[in-house]
Amino acid sequence: MGSLHKTIFVLLMFCLAVLGRADHLKYKDPKQPVSVRIKDLLGRMTLAEKIGQMTQIERENATTGVLSKYFIGSVLSGGGSVPSPQASAQAWASMVNDMQKDALSTRLGIPMLYGIDAVHGHNNVYKATIFPHNVGLGATWDPALVKRIGEATALEVRATGIPYAFAPCIAVCRDPRWGRCYESYSEDPKVVQSMTTLISGLQGDVPSSEAGRPYVGGSKKVAACAKHYVGDGGTFMGINENNTVIDVHGLMTIHMPAYYNSIIRGVSTVMVSYSSWNGKKMHANHFLITDFLKKKLKFRGFVISDWQGIDRITSPPGVNYSYSVEAGVGAGIDMIMVPFGYTEFIDDLTAQVKSGIIPMSRIDDAVYRILRVKFTMGLFESPYADPSLAGELGKQEHRELAREAVRKSLVLLKNGKSASAPLLPLPKKAGKILVAGSHADNLGNQCGGWTITWQGLDGNNNTAGTTILSAIKSTVDPSTQVVFSENPDSTTLSDKYDYAIVVVGEPPYAETFGDNLNLTIPGSGPAVIQSVCKSIKCVVVLISGRPLVMEPYIGAIDAFVAAWLPGSEGQGVADVLFGDYGFTGKLARTWFKSVDQLPMNVGDKHYDPLFPFGFGLTTEAKK
Repeated sequence: MGSLHKTIFVLLMFCLAVLGRADHLKYKDPKQPVSVRIKDLLGRMTLAEKIGQMTQIERENATTGVLSKYFIGSVLSGGGSVPSPQASAQAWASMVNDMQKDALSTRLGIPMLYGIDAVHGHNNVYKATIFPHNVGLGATWDPALVKRIGEATALEVRATGIPYAFAPCIAVCRDPRWGRCYESYSEDPKVVQSMTTLISGLQGDVPSSEAGRPYVGGSKKVAACAKHYVGDGGTFMGINENNTVIDVHGLMTIHMPAYYNSIIRGVSTVMVSYSSWNGKKMHANHFLITDFLKKKLKFRGFVISDWQGIDRITSPPGVNYSYSVEAGVGAGIDMIMVPFGYTEFIDDLTAQVKSGIIPMSRIDDAVYRILRVKFTMGLFESPYADPSLAGELGKQEHRELAREAVRKSLVLLKNGKSASAPLLPLPKKAGKILVAGSHADNLGNQCGGWTITWQGLDGNNNTAGTTILSAIKSTVDPSTQVVFSENPDSTTLSDKYDYAIVVVGEPPYAETFGDNLNLTIPGSGPAVIQSVCKSIKCVVVLISGRPLVMEPYIGAIDAFVAAWLPGSEGQGVADVLFGDYGFTGKLARTWFKSVDQLPMNVGDKHYDPLFPFGFGLTTEAKK
């Protein structure tokens, strides 16, 4: 019996040792260095688990069991993709948590990373704070303000259980005919470089010892994404996703510099552009993705494709999908955004690795980078939403910050028909004033694209905020009569008014839908400007994602304000119109006279703008 006891004891000790080892897997130990954790986990992974990590699918396809079956590494919400209309922070967090449970149920328990376009605040989410779009933030010339916006946005994104934002867009828009120009801070690379502070706001300040490595400073911060690499803002005639024709020097001095700053700030991810450089699709550009970004610039985060980005390597998209997989992954893209056809992607990539077309070293590089970001951001230790952050969504302090950003983004381009007779600031106490135009009482127009839905929405019932009209009404003296008419007729105009505020501009749009070769003020805007300003002292407030044709009207109007796409806090516009604060904004984009001049940017030989880059009149706040 003694030997039997001895045998049982040895077996028991062996089992306990094995169990103990299982409990002390190095990759699950936060005390281990990140590199040790990555190597330990990578060494345990099968090919299927690795390719799963490289796959990002759309929320609507991440149904129960899909993440665990295919070992999916990441999920995203496309523009307007929500758990339910007007979903609360708690509903969002619950959805993300359910997906995370599925991901963690796998053999290795690798958490999935949920990403969303939070490009001017947490803009897909009902009642989130909507900040001005980047074109307006560029006009503030205030990188510290932009960092604070990043901090607030991170909190609102985390309020919904999401740890990854596809922001900032660091495009240098060189032609306002481009439909994404409002996502760009400026035509000047130096201004765009200065605004990479948004990354530090979203992710936290990278410690000096970690500069250049992906960094996310805890569970109140989110992973950021510098996009769209590279040259997205330089396409021919501003055509979205088109060809950027420029020499190496031009690419490196205009479109590349903000990526240097982003990497130094520890940006976690870089998204590749749909566009081409001198005819070569960026999604297939091995030189720029692998040789330059990864090797020369030493970017250590992961490179992600755009939405169905590898499909668009071919024309028409998807016509030779196996080639797209080979070209995109081979170029150095680590995570592929395949919102819908993810099984085809997984099957094709698996076959290409097994047949030696894509080397295992390329797969391991991709997964190493993805795991580095997940470990660095603490996703293994804190994979679930923090319910205590739900109250951060649309928080009053964030709305006050957005209002401040609106005030600082407004650019005063004309003030009075002569310098000695300024119209602004407007008196709060007046007999009767007229407010006119399609954008005066329309929150959707004020916010622009990428708001609640991908393309944005018309009207006042889509989210919370303050229209410019309601801001005017709450700012003027109670005795001042405010008359509002979107398109005033001759009867309305025959009344006597102290002054008029005309608010017109562009409807919401995003991406290719915003490409525009004529850049005229849409709809009834020109007619309203002409009819109102003919008989009443007027200030025109333009709501737009870019400069529009203004030369035909500028002589007839008394004052002109570029308000860009201010977002949900319209009170910021009234704050400055009525002199509670002074105008301080300066153009970060050249204001052209006619579209025939385009592209025309500061420093060009033939530079003859209506208003030059850097221009902006100032006013003092009324005491």
